[in-house]
Formats: sequence, structure tokens, C-alpha cells
Amino acid sequence: MPDTNNIMNLKTNEEYEQRRNRQTSNVRSVLDYAMGIVIICIGLFLLFRFSFDIRLNKLYPPDVFDKIYGVVAILYGCWRIYRGYKKIF
Repeated sequence: MPDTNNIMNLKTNEEYEQRRNRQTSNVRSVLDYAMGIVIICIGLFLLFRFSFDIRLNKLYPPDVFDKIYGVVAILYGCWRIYRGYKKIF
């Protein structure tokens, strides 16, 4: 006769693992959304920093590399948001 207590423990452990995996997945999705937004904002700043009157522009004038890094950052930020949405880990 199978031990019912052992079967219950196995089912409880499986439920615990599923719940933990769901929570981890949700936390990673939120992290991907947040990091994606931050990276997109950095990319937009790099693309349009020439239009701001800040001291950084006087010390280090914007050049073509700022625009390249800005576009790459925006693309990567979009990828992070997409990854969080599709839950690709």
C-alpha cells in the first residue's frame, strides 16, 4: 500500500516548485521592463543630448558615436521589454 503522506509531500513539493518558478518569472519580467525603460531613456538622451544645454556638451561635444550608441541602446532596451513580455529567459 502506498504511503499517502509521502505522496502528499511530493505533490506539495511540486506545487511549491511551480509557485516559486512563477514568482521568479514574474520578478524577472518586471526587472526586464524596468531595465528596458531605463536603457531606452539613456539611448534617447544620447541621441538628443545635442539639443540640451548642459555642461557635459561643453566638455564633451556630441558626435556620431553618441548617436550610434543611442540607437544601439534603444534597440537593446526594446529587446529587454520584449523579453519581459514574452518571458524569454
